[in-house]
Amino acid sequence: MKKIAFFCWVLLIALTAQAQSAKKLFKEAEGYFEEKMYSQALELYLAGLKLDPENPKANFNTGLCYLETAYKEKSLPYLKKTQQVKPDIHKQLLVFLGEAYQYNHQFSEALKQYQAFLNTMDKDDPVASYINRKMFECNNGIRYMKDPAKATITNIGSVINSKYADFAPVISSDETVLVFTSRREGSTGEELSPEDNQFYEDMYISYKANGKWSTPRNLKEINTDQHDACVALSSDGKQLFIYKDKQGGDLYYSDFDAINNIWSKPQSLGDNINTKYYETSISMTSDGQTIYFSSNRPGGSGGLDIYMSRKTPEGKWGEAVNLGPSINTPYDEDAPFIHADGTTLYFSSRGLAGMGGYDIYRSEHNEDGTWTAPENLGYPINTANEDIYFVLSADNKHGYYASAKEGGVGEKDIYIISMPPRKTVEVASQIKTIQVKTAAPTVKTVEMKMQEPIEINSNATIVKGKVIDAETKEPLVADVVLVDNLTATQLEEHKTDTEGAFSTFMPSGKNYNFSVQKEGYLFHSENFDIPEAKGFQQFDLVVELKKINVGSKIVLRNIFFDFDKATLRKESTAELENLLEIMQEMPKLKIEISGHTDNKGSADYNKTLSGKRAKAVVDYLISKGIPAERMRSAGYGKERPIAANDTDEGRQLNRRTEFEIIGK
Repeated sequence: MKKIAFFCWVLLIALTAQAQSAKKLFKEAEGYFEEKMYSQALELYLAGLKLDPENPKANFNTGLCYLETAYKEKSLPYLKKTQQVKPDIHKQLLVFLGEAYQYNHQFSEALKQYQAFLNTMDKDDPVASYINRKMFECNNGIRYMKDPAKATITNIGSVINSKYADFAPVISSDETVLVFTSRREGSTGEELSPEDNQFYEDMYISYKANGKWSTPRNLKEINTDQHDACVALSSDGKQLFIYKDKQGGDLYYSDFDAINNIWSKPQSLGDNINTKYYETSISMTSDGQTIYFSSNRPGGSGGLDIYMSRKTPEGKWGEAVNLGPSINTPYDEDAPFIHADGTTLYFSSRGLAGMGGYDIYRSEHNEDGTWTAPENLGYPINTANEDIYFVLSADNKHGYYASAKEGGVGEKDIYIISMPPRKTVEVASQIKTIQVKTAAPTVKTVEMKMQEPIEINSNATIVKGKVIDAETKEPLVADVVLVDNLTATQLEEHKTDTEGAFSTFMPSGKNYNFSVQKEGYLFHSENFDIPEAKGFQQFDLVVELKKINVGSKIVLRNIFFDFDKATLRKESTAELENLLEIMQEMPKLKIEISGHTDNKGSADYNKTLSGKRAKAVVDYLISKGIPAERMRSAGYGKERPIAANDTDEGRQLNRRTEFEIIGK
């Protein structure tokens, strides 16, 4: 009997000590909780609940802490425990429970909690509109999960992801460059933010070769000891857009210096883009002429809106134009991403027909300047949590975004989405309605827009490759220039990297002069005539530049003539100007311009026509002040083929104009 009494006494002491320890932990946790330092509070609450698992307030606050973190779905067991132990602990417990069920995709159960809460409210209570919105999201979730998108979501792996938060991935169109933001150890300032006790944000870059990502490099040349976050990358991976906590939140850009392999000092995008309000995200079209960005400046639909700005002839960004009610709602729209095709806009919204938080949507730009009604990308791409900062490869195959998922490497990880190959999920077109019951007999009607699935087309062309010396085969740092042949307007110019590598994006619907230029070498040109409706395609080139020596020759692939005539078409202007520049820079250079044909037609006719065409090029240069004695023209007809004439491709190669150095 004494032994039993002694045992009970020891147990009582242990339980008392345990209760005191839990009480101490809960008290310390409440201090952090009141200061809204939820991560610190959560750690202490969880430790205390191991000692006192039935404590209703600790369970309740633990649930609320989880609702404030990336792991919102983990709030559910603690809020359920609270409801079991003390259902009257807070008048909005049912709301928090509804949110917890919603984050766990238990939408039917969430609807029950929301409805139960509505039944306790006055129908005019302003909170009712919030609950109706949540119920609207749950009904969307039920519908999307019944017909999920055929998408596979895969963690990008531990080479990129760390045990810390990794997020906001941005990619080049060809998926060879990845820049992302991380709060990992080893940050530039190596300090913790007092707001959440995590390392300050830094930007990292990784390159893909042979299907594998390189170890990320900290962009120390542009990171600071404060927060630095990437928000967009140009199609060619040469211009990076950055968000900085300045003037309420501003957008900056940095250019890649291929020679020194560093990024330039970030520069503001200017007063038309940055204001004293909040500018958060941006995306630029592949031609570099238009940007889409988010801002909460006055005059919008409400919250964050998406705006557009075009580059002026002076190279500045023009007046910001709101995309209007087709895209923007009274809620937040953020993280715009304009696809490489130049017409498809992806963005995140809290106000459209989503499943909760931000959902990702797609809209197409019409020829009349309007936008199609946004389509939700569906489950599992979208979830009941925050789905934002989505980017997509030029071929429409792979999407990238960050998420806090079970089984991840760290707090937030970067994921790759294998996108549905051809069809969309839900698109706006035809109006339907759903009804959400409130307390009493009142019915709130909410419009939802849906449309039949449509095919996805990616009207985009990527040209990538390497520039080398034609004799030594060593890589060259050279200028890559892209020109619209129809208008003779230069669209893009950038240098290759130290390995001679380049990547150039071309939206469909133009005739392009693609040229590679380097001092001391003849330029190399290619012609890309891309129809408007052409789907995604990629060209891989090895460009061999020839030094300016006697005997060196190049094909002028952007010299065009009217059919069966020797009249130069205006699309030839850019190529002719490249020739003129060489002749002006090297006043002793002597050249031959020669014309060539395929084997169709008589030999005499072909020789005469090719001679006239070569002379037309020489005459153009003479008209620009180049002395006639420095040039000669020749027509060789079909005498000098460079390919077999038994295919259309071969005959096309044989129909050409050449430039050869005959003296210097």
